[in-house]
Amino acid sequence: MTNRKIVFFDLDGTLMSDDKTILPSTKEALRALRDKGIITVICTGRSPYMFRQLTKDLEFDSYISMNGQHVVFEGKELFSNPMAPALLTEVSAFANEHGHGITYSNHDLFSSNAADHPFIEGSLGSLKLAYPEVQADVFTHSPVHQIQLYADDEEIRKYEERYPDYVFIRWGENAVDMLPKGASKAVGILKVMEHTGIAWEDSYAFGDGPNDFEMIECVGTGIAMGNAIPELKAQADLVTDTCSNDGIAKGLISVGLLEESEISLQYGLS
Repeated sequence: MTNRKIVFFDLDGTLMSDDKTILPSTKEALRALRDKGIITVICTGRSPYMFRQLTKDLEFDSYISMNGQHVVFEGKELFSNPMAPALLTEVSAFANEHGHGITYSNHDLFSSNAADHPFIEGSLGSLKLAYPEVQADVFTHSPVHQIQLYADDEEIRKYEERYPDYVFIRWGENAVDMLPKGASKAVGILKVMEHTGIAWEDSYAFGDGPNDFEMIECVGTGIAMGNAIPELKAQADLVTDTCSNDGIAKGLISVGLLEESEISLQYGLS
């Protein structure tokens, strides 16, 4: 058992502020953690394709993506759990028949089943992401770890009824992630914890949304952002400030991982 510490960070609404940028205080806090030998890991529902530049800019070499379906630690793949091609064939046929949008995610690609689908365009636009390449048969030649469905609530319920062995996690007005039941960010976190041998009490996680419940629960200290959903705040050990008001830096100081003196006072943390 090592005495090192580790912190897992959700992206949207957590590491990323409301306008999808990274605050200077967050960048400085991440550098300060690493200077102290604390491991930092991205833990997100996004595919790596969506945050590749971010890992370079923020110097992350470890991440849990697609809600725990794929894990990379210190640049090396630690875990991969692609969905069954037969299931993807069936879901895609149903979506195409009813005019629903689908995007397909794996460790290095992000594609869609149709061009100019309004729900795909609107949902990804809210994340400031470009419309993905149309590659409706991607699952016939590449692994797919997670799919995103784009339809209204009534239509999404049809998938929930047809596929009871899968979970559907809403992240937009007309967008949900679909992944195997039992898959979650916590699965990826436990893979990393087992690999590193870090003690449970030395693990921390920051999150804000519905796909962060398992993550917050499985670590030693779970921190909800000030902009988190009320249910997550109720579950967390600590509620910090919002993602746009230095919530990451303030939270790290509150749990004792950083000192105020390690973050510039220009961010108004005192």
